[in-house]
Amino acid sequence: MNIVAWILQIVLAVAFLAAGGMKLARPKPALVSAGMGYAEDYTDSNIKLIGAIEVIGAIGLIVPWLTGIAPILTPIAAIGLALVMAGAVVVHIRRKEQFVPPLVLGVLALVVAVLRFAS
Repeated sequence: MNIVAWILQIVLAVAFLAAGGMKLARPKPALVSAGMGYAEDYTDSNIKLIGAIEVIGAIGLIVPWLTGIAPILTPIAAIGLALVMAGAVVVHIRRKEQFVPPLVLGVLALVVAVLRFAS
């Protein structure tokens, strides 16, 4: 089960690092023109905050468990990312946009939390 957890952690960390990094690096108009219509509803600072949360969560999925320093932070990071994705699902449903990708990421983050709390 440890291998499954590690695979999920790595996949989620890459996904959240990419998504969060993009939100941090690109200005709001570039995000909107790239198909992230939800960005129209938020200020630049809110988008950057969401990106920072995603990047910190991605780091939290890997580093604590890998180093053995405060490994309880890994499932906590997974729960935090699942909550962020729950908010994303609500936003996308309200905007009548595709909500399946954040739903899948949120469920996978919950699976990681359960697997790591059980370890």
